Amino acid sequence: MRLTLRAMSVLLGYPSAELKDNIADVRAALRLEAALPAEALARLEPLLRSFETEDLLELQAKYSELFDHSRALSLHLFEHVHGDSRERGQAMIDLGQQYVDRGFVMQAAELPDYLPLFLEFLSCIPEREAREWLGQPAHVLAALEGRLAERGTPYAAIFHALVALSGTRPGAEAITELATAADAADGGSIDEEWEDAPVDFSAPLPGGGPTGLAARIRAARRSVTKHSEARGKGHA
Repeated sequence: MRLTLRAMSVLLGYPSAELKDNIADVRAALRLEAALPAEALARLEPLLRSFETEDLLELQAKYSELFDHSRALSLHLFEHVHGDSRERGQAMIDLGQQYVDRGFVMQAAELPDYLPLFLEFLSCIPEREAREWLGQPAHVLAALEGRLAERGTPYAAIFHALVALSGTRPGAEAITELATAADAADGGSIDEEWEDAPVDFSAPLPGGGPTGLAARIRAARRSVTKHSEARGKGHA
């Protein structure tokens, strides 16, 4: 599941030339780990192909149109749960402290509830705990999947995959409540104070290792491949 979480984190980040150049590694990592059901993996293929075939500026424009100008599609989890209430600030402090307690290094410009960052954090903790953590905002992820599907964007497949990874079936009532709140709050663009700054993926993960998203995916792929080969030799 570690590779899959990192792949989802990378795909939800701002499109870059590095990601376009290494999208084959992302696809290979997803297939190698096989943490997703075949149906969820197939749903991701249109998004992966778009990174291979579309111009980078076009990819970036589509991304910004989706995630940078609508509260209903914000990639900050607590935006959907707490809005602008005081509880949001305390929730982010608490989440940030969880990162610190587990030795997860966070860039100064990143907010703890930014979904790509949250997924990268989950990729660094034991799988059972990662599923439990991912299950907590499953209703938010399901609501985002629905909103993106309505817009006809392949990004909806990421949220479908994340709900599948969580092993949680979000309740319809919770999703409806989020949809109602989003409709009420989405009359304008996201406040400037909450707009996403470009995410720096060059910071090392806990415990060191390669830097850069492509390097980390390739390193993880090699690790899993070697492990699989070693098991195969052991059974030979």
